[in-house]
Amino acid sequence: MYLLIPAAGSGKRMGADRNKLLLKVRSKTLIAWTLLAAEAASAISWIGIISQSHDWEDFKAILADLKLTKPVEFIPGGATRQESVYNGLQALPGNAEQVLIHDGARCLATPDLFNACAAAILHCPGLIAAIPVKDTIKVVGESGIIQSTPSREQLWAAQTPQGFDVKLLKECHADGVRQGWEVTDDAALFEKCGLEVRIVPGEETNLKVTTPQDLAIAEFILSNREQVTGDW
Repeated sequence: MYLLIPAAGSGKRMGADRNKLLLKVRSKTLIAWTLLAAEAASAISWIGIISQSHDWEDFKAILADLKLTKPVEFIPGGATRQESVYNGLQALPGNAEQVLIHDGARCLATPDLFNACAAAILHCPGLIAAIPVKDTIKVVGESGIIQSTPSREQLWAAQTPQGFDVKLLKECHADGVRQGWEVTDDAALFEKCGLEVRIVPGEETNLKVTTPQDLAIAEFILSNREQVTGDW
């Protein structure tokens, strides 16, 4: 299975002056934890890191320390996540039929989750890892007045990995460019094109590290894993 890791973001919301994936938790960078999970996932055979070229030197140094056995390629990132994934799709090997896309900032995803998504995408055109929403969600208007309260039974919080048929996703991205669509994930492109996207049960600990508070939570989760399993 081919894996693309969008890693071209900045650290603005983190309050950092560099790519947040270069920040450390438990002595390893965020991107290192993501790569170690991909390395340990038996289904993953190829990794593409989509990032800005000014980060490549740092990422290559991290890779040298990790000594991964799987091939890793660097792909130029775009101005948005959507553009970055588009670039990543064009850089996939010609024989790639399915692809997983996983945000580098979700550094707590386990090898089991990668493997589950890789197995499921062989039997559907598109999927996302997701978990049921626990909080009550309010739809709020511009004036700050609540407009409605949707039922939690139909609400799921989207995560990554997201998996897709490569040919179909390329077509969706091409449609997105032509139509000027701006979306926050690839599943939304699939939905706009009328294609089916299924749910694969995600992991409660698979948070996206965005703020300094998230770093502290990630530290706690990784520490707990080490104590419980003796592994990361």
